[in-house]
This record gives sequence, C-alpha cells and structure tokens, in this order.
Amino acid sequence: MLPVAAAASWDVPAIESVGALAEWLGLNLGELEWFADLKGLGYKKNYPRLRHYYYRVLAKRSGYIRLIEAPKSRLKELQRLILARILEKVPPHPAAHGFLKGRSIKTFIAPHVGQRVVLRMDLRDFFPSFAAARVQTFFRTVGYPESVADLLGGICTNAAPREVWQEPAFGVDRVHLREARALYSRPHLPQGAPTSPALANLCVYRVDCRLAGLAQSAGANYTRYADDLAFSGSEAFEHCVERFPTHVAAILLEEGLTVNHRKTRIMRQGVRQHLAGVVANQCMNVKRTDFDRLKATLTNCVRLGPENQNRGSHSRFRSHLEGRVGFVGMINPARGERLRAIFDRIQWK
Repeated sequence: MLPVAAAASWDVPAIESVGALAEWLGLNLGELEWFADLKGLGYKKNYPRLRHYYYRVLAKRSGYIRLIEAPKSRLKELQRLILARILEKVPPHPAAHGFLKGRSIKTFIAPHVGQRVVLRMDLRDFFPSFAAARVQTFFRTVGYPESVADLLGGICTNAAPREVWQEPAFGVDRVHLREARALYSRPHLPQGAPTSPALANLCVYRVDCRLAGLAQSAGANYTRYADDLAFSGSEAFEHCVERFPTHVAAILLEEGLTVNHRKTRIMRQGVRQHLAGVVANQCMNVKRTDFDRLKATLTNCVRLGPENQNRGSHSRFRSHLEGRVGFVGMINPARGERLRAIFDRIQWK
C-alpha cells in the first residue's frame, strides 16, 4: 500500500525498518515484539503481571458494557511518543472537534447555534469499533512499511483477555455481556490509551468526509465530537431531516460503525436544542437545572462546609467543583463569574 499523496507534507519521522523502529522507541527487538504483541499472547495466556493493561468493566445506563483499558507506565510512554511525534503531525478533518488542540465542545456546538432544526446522533462502541487492521492500514497510508506499520498498530491496540469478564462486579444482561466479550476480544483501540482518541479521529477521516458531503448536499452543517454527531440547518434541511438519519446510518454501516438509535434526536426551535449537555437554541448555555444544582451545591458548601456535600464520593472534591465551575464559565462567562464568586467563599480545610 502506497502512502497518500498528502503524507509528503506531514512532518513525521522516517522509520524504514523494524530495527529503526526499535531504535526510535528505545527498545530492543524482543521488547518491541512484546509490547506490540502481534501474536496475542497477552490475550491467550493468564499471566496478569505480564499484561500491558489494567482493566475496569463499567455498565452503561442503556444496559451495554464499557471496558476501560488503562496502559501500564512503560507502554503509556511508548504511546505518548507515537502520539506526539506521529499522530499529532497528521491533520484531522475540520469537522472533528474532540480531543484536539484548539478545538472543544464550544467549537463543536458553535455551527449549530440558532439553527431551525438540529439533529443529534450517537455512535455505539466507538473505540472498540476500530480493529487493529484498520489502525495498521492508517500507519501504512502515512508511509511506513508494512512490518513497521503492523508493529505501531500493535502498540496502539489491545485484545482484552478472557479473565476480564469472568467476575463482573454488577448484574448485566447476558446477551450484552456476550456481545462485549466478542467485541473486546479482537485487537482494537483501547479506551484509556493516550493514542486512541487521535487514532479514532484519523481512522474516521473518510467517514467525516462522506458525512460532510451528505450534509452539504442537504444544506446542513456537520460536526463531530468523538462519538457525538451533530447536523443542523434551516428550512431546506428541515424538509428532509426525518429521513436524513437513515442515510447517515447507511454510510456509518458501510464504514464499520453502528448508530445508537436510542439517542437519535431531531430538535426544532420549539424545543430545547442541546448537544453534549449544552443548550444551543439562541446562544450557547448550560442547562438551567445543571446550573441551579451546581449553584445549590456551592451555596451549601459555603453555609455547611464542603465535607458533607461530596455525595459523589469524589477523591478530589475541590478540583471536581472547580472544574465544573470552569466549564460553566467557558460556555457562559457571566454565569461562570457568579459561580466563581460563591466558590471563592468556601472554607476548605
């Protein structure tokens, strides 16, 4: 496979052999093969101390399962090097706004503020949907030889071992558990690795191109924040918005992605139009209920002390509250200042 023409302008390191890759990563050949684990030994062998990831199984409200795969320190260092020296040098699609420097939830929502109709869609099992073969193909299009691309892909992907699912700490539907085991047992992008968000954005580049073209043909705007898709437009888009999700789902299915149809919403001006928890009707704003709840929590912290207000058992409650205040300030500076004034009056021990 030849690199894409645009790769000639990307400032990525030239790595022409497996030996050069090992030297670039500061490894010997044996360590390189062990971290890439192309033979899947970490999946097949029950040796927890030799595995490269910590695992945590979470149940979603919908009944589906999410697996957090956090790489151990040495592998994380290798992934951060690949992220900084290779992945961040490749430009993402303009419609992508998640996990990117200079882009945020605000830039994701901004094109949809004040629109006549907003369509929100959600992708199911976003990170594990990208198989190792797809990741390795990306590295080949960058310009790396097949042997180098396969090893880079191996370092950035993982297959969850069988033992992760033997004793889930919660009740879960057997069908969903079986589906999750099948999905995570193949090499995929692990949710928790520093390289996964950037690789997901780059692997979904063609999807963004197709959806942006589809939106343009319907007179709509299109942006994506990780697995959240947003479309909006005026009268022309409103006339076709009812059947538009079907065309989007068909494109995603062709690209190996699945829509979570339960989260599809068509929001006209007469209702609250919200994306990623932010209201977008006339201007960007946080939900009134979220603002009132946070304001009440801060006020109770001032009156009664913060010790009894940590109902979520956050280990760093002060940082948690400060982050929520900062988020409100980013979306609505005036409201953020009001909350910041209350936060500054809290007496912390």
